Amino acid sequence: MSDIIAQIPYPLLVFIVAFILLNLTLLHVAYLTYAERKIIARMQQRLGPNRVGPRGLLQPIADVLKLLQKEDIIPNNVDKSVFKIAPLISLVCAGTGVSLIPLWEKFVLSNLNVGLLFILALSSLSAYGVILSGWASNSRYALLGGLRSSAQVISYEIAMSLALLSVVLMAGSFNLQDIVKAQVASPFKVYLIPQVVAFFVFMVCALAETNRVPFDLPEAETELVAGYFVEYSGIRFALFYLAEYFGMVVMSALAVTCFLGGYAGPFEVPGLPFIWFLLKLYVLLFFYIWVRATLPRYRYDQLMGLGWKVLIPLALANLFVTAFLKLYL
Repeated sequence: MSDIIAQIPYPLLVFIVAFILLNLTLLHVAYLTYAERKIIARMQQRLGPNRVGPRGLLQPIADVLKLLQKEDIIPNNVDKSVFKIAPLISLVCAGTGVSLIPLWEKFVLSNLNVGLLFILALSSLSAYGVILSGWASNSRYALLGGLRSSAQVISYEIAMSLALLSVVLMAGSFNLQDIVKAQVASPFKVYLIPQVVAFFVFMVCALAETNRVPFDLPEAETELVAGYFVEYSGIRFALFYLAEYFGMVVMSALAVTCFLGGYAGPFEVPGLPFIWFLLKLYVLLFFYIWVRATLPRYRYDQLMGLGWKVLIPLALANLFVTAFLKLYL
């Protein structure tokens, strides 16, 4: 098998691996929607999807087919070029981060020296899709959703970056592969224990970054009737939906890589590192769903206050303590 792989030209091999990884991620994203609906239904004593296929297992496929067949309506008086490109900006920025996550020791699609910075940059740029869609829709509700998203990103990106800087200080690198190896070589094998404060800040910021409950104010169905994508339908709406779940997967994978030891497990078994990674990823994705089923939406003043008055000072204090301990111990 290795001889056959060695004969494949490198550009073609990269394309094949990228294609397989993209399809695996899309499959995970599709069935993440199914898992979310089933888990929340169980928590609320309902059945959830149970009509399409055995136990509703074909529901995600039916949803995709339905959205592909729906009419793509573009309202009058919108900025058509920006209106069309905004969903693609969100999707591309959210999905590209998958290529930088090390899935096991000898496999990462793009092993950048500044991989962590690159993912943070992509997560910042994904907000432009939300902001531009709100502005281009020529609707008060969509515009308010876009403005809320821009203020939310500014508030939580700073705290998230400071939390991850503590990890960078401990590992001595922005390379995600090096961060995993540094964790494995550390006394606790994971950075979750010495960096529990940074992990807490990161997970709260990840909820805000992906516009999830309780920080889904850019959507806010009860106030803004879906906010920034209220004027979208069909496949363009599906792209926004896909971008949100891609963001959940990437943020969870980044948390696994930076705080939970990545692909490393408590014991080594040939072929098992990827399984360890997936198990940790599923636990964090369950956390996203659990929070949605449990917590109500924050008021906007509470949201901004939490970001600027609590999370940023907490992350900054944790960074100073980490730097002090790194320097003198």
